Amino acid sequence: MRLSPDEMIFWQHGILKLNATIVFTWGLMLVLAVGSRLITRRLSTDLERARWQNLLEIVVTAIEKQIEEVGLPYPKKYLGFLGTLFLFVATASLCTVIPGYEPPTGSLSTTAALALCVFVAVPLFGIGDQGMRGYLKSYVEPTFIMLPFNIISEVSRTLALAVRLFGNMMSGAMIIGILLTITPFIFPIVMTALGLLTGMVQAYIFSVLAAVYIAAATRTRKPKSEPVPDTRSNNEPKDTLWIP
Repeated sequence: MRLSPDEMIFWQHGILKLNATIVFTWGLMLVLAVGSRLITRRLSTDLERARWQNLLEIVVTAIEKQIEEVGLPYPKKYLGFLGTLFLFVATASLCTVIPGYEPPTGSLSTTAALALCVFVAVPLFGIGDQGMRGYLKSYVEPTFIMLPFNIISEVSRTLALAVRLFGNMMSGAMIIGILLTITPFIFPIVMTALGLLTGMVQAYIFSVLAAVYIAAATRTRKPKSEPVPDTRSNNEPKDTLWIP
């Protein structure tokens, strides 16, 4: 039983290896790219639309709504990045029904690459929204002493994203592999269905966490408004409406 698709080697020459993680990752990217091209090549604004367009609009609308609920005011600005993360992880899980296929998200290298994408995207969106000075200023708030702790937080949450996705995806594959060796065919089928559900949940959690990190990086702090001085005379009653 393979614990990771890295162990499935298709071609090797010296230290160069072409394993299942690389093949299936590029295969998924090709499927997503070609699929998006085919679905969006004939979009219509009429009342009668293709089923693929209706499905696409449902998915896009749901992702935009979720991004907005996380706290990002302009969801279309982040739709390309967060939507791609969700679709990649979700598609990687849904394709597990194909014989011989192993999800690349079961490899720590793939989950680390996805987490690094989030690690790079967070400051890019933060700088684009607040500017370089405003974003870097957030690392020393409320005091300069917080600078090393904020840096450690950035690195640790990126590592946590990679390990969380890798652990959850690998655990499902391991359970299915164990059941295939000790139980009949019914239990693996049930576990495969649960694995598909787990993969969709992990895709949702990963994209939502990425949105939360971006929302934290792009938030702006409004200055506190100064209190308006009370210019009313001492003899004037306080409970009456006063217009200067």
